[in-house]
Amino acid sequence: MQRRPGGAQHIPRPASYTEHFDTPWSLDAEWSSGELLSRVPERSGPMLPTFPDAKLSAVLLLLADGPNGAEVLLTRRSMEMKNHKGEISFPGGRVDPGESAVDTALREAHEEVGLDPELPTVVGELEHLSTIVSKSYIVPVVARLDVGFDRRPHLEPQTMEADRVMWTPIAELTRPATYRLERWGNLPMDRPLHFFELDDETVWGATARMLFDLLTLP
Repeated sequence: MQRRPGGAQHIPRPASYTEHFDTPWSLDAEWSSGELLSRVPERSGPMLPTFPDAKLSAVLLLLADGPNGAEVLLTRRSMEMKNHKGEISFPGGRVDPGESAVDTALREAHEEVGLDPELPTVVGELEHLSTIVSKSYIVPVVARLDVGFDRRPHLEPQTMEADRVMWTPIAELTRPATYRLERWGNLPMDRPLHFFELDDETVWGATARMLFDLLTLP
């Protein structure tokens, strides 16, 4: 199956893996931000880290309407970072003492891309997830941007953590030859990873998992 080009980042695939191209959404599906956000639960459950030394983190999954439906705010991590260099991610980071997940997500978005914390309206959370490499327990905070497309604020990297800011249309994620599931390893120890190959970037790992969760909410 011919894929879109994707990005140049290194994907650490194991020797054994399989690829699966079925999608649970219609190809070329488009949604408005309102349609997607109406399905987001206010809370996805209590914080239950899956390992004792997990680092509590939060990210901001921000949606806004663009010319072709809903768009999501993404960043690309700098190649200077210790972990996940060059990967596409959401603004986010560690929860500081006394902070809520919402506080962290808004603060990190302000620090990373210059987003005014007063602009987003928080809607809810996606299912919490854990990552192996960074030992993080992540709360995905979902919000909408309450400004029109022509009044959308200019956002750009504010620190060395990110080197690109992207408003990506959801329709780009549902284009043919964009999504696939890979299963890494052998049964029964294999694990699923989601991928979205865009024209110039590859979205995978925790970010792709959260986008998949958003697109498959009941």
